[in-house]
Amino acid sequence: MATLTQTLVQVKRRGLPRPGRLTYLTLIAIAFFSAFPLYYSAVVGSLDNSALGQVPPPFLPGGNLITNIERVFTTVPFATALLNSAIVASSITVSVVLLSTLAGFAFAKLRFRGRNGLYLAVVATMMVPTQLGIIPLYMLMANVGWIDTLYAVIAPNLISAFGVFFMAQYLSAAIPTELLEAGRVDGCTTFGLFWRVVLPLARPAAAVLGMLTFMNAWNDFFWPLVVLTPENPTVQVSLSSISSGYSVDYSFTLAATTVATIPLLIVAALFGKQIIAGIMQGALKG
Repeated sequence: MATLTQTLVQVKRRGLPRPGRLTYLTLIAIAFFSAFPLYYSAVVGSLDNSALGQVPPPFLPGGNLITNIERVFTTVPFATALLNSAIVASSITVSVVLLSTLAGFAFAKLRFRGRNGLYLAVVATMMVPTQLGIIPLYMLMANVGWIDTLYAVIAPNLISAFGVFFMAQYLSAAIPTELLEAGRVDGCTTFGLFWRVVLPLARPAAAVLGMLTFMNAWNDFFWPLVVLTPENPTVQVSLSSISSGYSVDYSFTLAATTVATIPLLIVAALFGKQIIAGIMQGALKG
């Protein structure tokens, strides 16, 4: 509340225009159209398949949501898929955030031989399509015996070139060099600076990177489809098997989709506080 009050005071002092009714109506419209697909997925998931042919289409929930969700968990190993995706996405997110912040700190604030060339090589890997490495990566996973294990899904994604680039750009502007020099004068080591200075200041960007990484890992389909079996799937592989076939039961499919979306909403809510804090911090500095 104090931060919001300070921001409003600064806005008043600078003479910036306050948002009008059109701004609020635009934001409400954006929120509505953003949330409507999720709402309608839940509506369709709570009906039976015959209700989808009604004119006009139904917009209110029915009474079959629990039944359809029970069908999802009894028809396919959806509980296993949720657990696998949670393990994979959480492991990848923690690793990418920590390693990307560490590498970004090194590229942004440390001086060492070959820094620019190495940074250019990391960024250049972002232009290489993932599909080009599928065959050699699958052969590598087969040689180490990781086929049909979560290790094969987690290991190739423990570091992200985008994450390194993102954190390097953020830390180069967010952390003053004088602050690091003051820490060194106080006897802090390089890792001590990273742990006590860089990580706390990088929380807003780390929250954004963590949310994007979790969503990307949760929604990943192609690589888990290649290395995992239908008996040990992730969520997206299970959703693909549910929606495949000659005749698709859309209420059944969208009930599963609604359940699979809930963890993403929880993660967005958890990281939202840090993201908003970063936005407010940038607004105050501006």
